[in-house]
Amino acid sequence: MNDILVANNVTKKFGNQIALNNVSLVIPKNSIYGLLGPNGAGKTTLIRIINQITFPDSGEVIFDGELLQPHHIASIGYLPEERGLYKSMKVGEQALYLAQLKGLSKSDAKQKLKYWFDKFEIGDWWNRKIQELSKGMAQKIQFIVTVLHEPKLLIFDEPFSGFDPINANIIKDEIIKLKEKGTSIIFSTHRMESVEELCEYIALLHNAEKILDGRLVDIKKQYKNNMFRVGLELENGENFLKLISDKFDISSSHYDVNSKQLDFTVQLPTDDTRSFLALLSSKSSINNFVETIPTANDIFIQTVQRKTDHE
Repeated sequence: MNDILVANNVTKKFGNQIALNNVSLVIPKNSIYGLLGPNGAGKTTLIRIINQITFPDSGEVIFDGELLQPHHIASIGYLPEERGLYKSMKVGEQALYLAQLKGLSKSDAKQKLKYWFDKFEIGDWWNRKIQELSKGMAQKIQFIVTVLHEPKLLIFDEPFSGFDPINANIIKDEIIKLKEKGTSIIFSTHRMESVEELCEYIALLHNAEKILDGRLVDIKKQYKNNMFRVGLELENGENFLKLISDKFDISSSHYDVNSKQLDFTVQLPTDDTRSFLALLSSKSSINNFVETIPTANDIFIQTVQRKTDHE
C-alpha cells in the first residue's frame, strides 16, 4: 500500500451548510501534502473527519489500507491551529499526561520528552506553568506532544503561527527530518512560501470542493505561460525594445543608458522561443534568459479566482 490516506467522495453538511462536497484525495506515504484553501473552504472539516472528531455524511476514509476506525487515532498526530494546552498546569506534568493519552508508558514518555526538551534546549521549562510561556514557547511544547508517540501520519494546521523566523526554521527543519524518517505529513497553511519549501503534493479546496490536486512540480508545469525574464547588453536599448514590442508581448521593461543594460519580461508563443533567442543573439549580448515558473501563491490565486468567476 503506497498511500497513507485516501478520502473517497467525502461529503459533510452542517444543517443547510455544505462543508465538504464529494471530496476525494490520495495522500502518498512518506510525503508532505499541502492542504490549501481560503478560509471556509473545508480544510478544517476534512482534518476533523480524519481525526474522527466528526464523521462524514457520505463517502469513506481509508487509513493505511483500512477503513478509518477509532484505533487509528493512536497512529495520528494532530497539531491544531487553536492550541489546547491547560494554562495552569506545569509544562512537564502536562506533557507527561498528554503523552500517556497517546498510549506511551510514563517511563517511555519521560525518556522521549527528555530527548525533545534537550533538542530544543528547554529543559528548564519543565516546572513552569503554561501560562508563564509566550505563545511561541507554548507552541513548541504542543509540537513536541504532537510528535512524541511517533505517529504514521502527522497533521499540522498552521504550525508556524506565532513563531519568530528563527524558531519557525527550527520547526520546519524538524518537520523535514520527520518526513525523512518515514512519517507522512498533512500540512495546512496560508503561508505559500512554506508550501514552496516543504510540500511535494498539494490539494486546493474552495467552497467545500476540491478544485486542484497533484504533485506540485507537475501543477507548476501545467500553469506555465511561456513568460521569460530577459537581460541584454546593447546600444540603443530603447529602440530595440520598441522593435520587439511590435511583435511580442513585453512588460516590466527598463533600460539603463549608463550600463547599456536592458531588462524586460516577455510572453512568447509556445513555438517561438528559438527564433526569439536567435533575434536577441543577433542584436545584443544576452546576460540572462530565464523562464518564470508560477509560484504556489500564483497558482492559488489564479485557480480560486477562475473558480469564483465561473460560479
